[in-house]
Amino acid sequence: MDVADCFLDGNADVVEFCPHESFQHLLAAATYTLEEGDHPSRSGSISLFNVNADVGGDGGGLDLIHRVETAGIFDMKWNPVGDNVCPLLAQADANGHLRLHRIENAGDGTVANGSIMKEVNDEKISSSMCLCLDWNPSATSISVGLSDGSISVVSFLESQLEIVQEWKAHEFEVWATCFDHHQPNIVYTGSDDCKFSGWDLRSSSDLAFQNSRAHKMGVCCISKGLTDPHMLLTGSYDEYLRIWDIRSISKPVNETSICLGGGVWRIKQHPCIPGIVLAACMHNGFAVVKIKGDGAEVIETYSKHESLAYGADWQKISTSHEGEKKRTAVATCSFYDRCLRIWVPESTFAI
Repeated sequence: MDVADCFLDGNADVVEFCPHESFQHLLAAATYTLEEGDHPSRSGSISLFNVNADVGGDGGGLDLIHRVETAGIFDMKWNPVGDNVCPLLAQADANGHLRLHRIENAGDGTVANGSIMKEVNDEKISSSMCLCLDWNPSATSISVGLSDGSISVVSFLESQLEIVQEWKAHEFEVWATCFDHHQPNIVYTGSDDCKFSGWDLRSSSDLAFQNSRAHKMGVCCISKGLTDPHMLLTGSYDEYLRIWDIRSISKPVNETSICLGGGVWRIKQHPCIPGIVLAACMHNGFAVVKIKGDGAEVIETYSKHESLAYGADWQKISTSHEGEKKRTAVATCSFYDRCLRIWVPESTFAI
């Protein structure tokens, strides 16, 4: 069920709905555009939208609030929700920087059209490119994956960024990093070297485990179970979404996993319904997958994008009134055609 769409000012690769209450209508969309030549440059932008996905009402809307020009962005994420925490958006960019942006009106709990997003922190992480990032559950540190195979852990205390740990984690580009929400001292990483690893930050970043057999191509994304403390998902260029039980990390729980017919670049778990996953499948559009026990099945596909399916996210909706069934919209974007779409999966109504 389509709600709205628009075109961005560059190659679209990341979309992130704000999870904070009173700001859940905000969507950040990022771009990465490579200008080739004698002096190649990697430019980017963040566009902040107000999204109205109430397609049952007066119709949906997608209104641009603010746009900021920056370096080419590979990944970005909002900070986790917490007490007295204002919304902050972290970006990992091609210039090797970790930057934080704050919504200027966050102090009074309202965001109206015309609000701006202001950069409040900037830390040079490396001369290599920052490819991915993740916040720890308490929003006190951020892990960053780099194009040289390294990982940096950056503390965020008293509004300051500081690199506290760095190590060589992989042989090639690190495309995925993820904190364990149930064990915040553990960080998972995935790379073009086809290895999926776990690291214990309490022991000088010791390698807790490494699996180099399951993925036949590079590991693109990692997502820890939101409710099940033992479930973890990985996506790979080899087109498979894999389900892991971290009590037996040497192999996926479901040996065959599920082939989605395209490189699995992003996986986002439904914020309210356990076992429902939105996947960006690069050359095969987007898929909604239902995971139950050791099995998984595709329950819906979305193929209205005409380019590489890269960015995907569920809108985070606060608990609605008792008995009211709230529609959960998604945002998706595709790379070369620069397209951003808002739509509502039909399948989530039948779950």
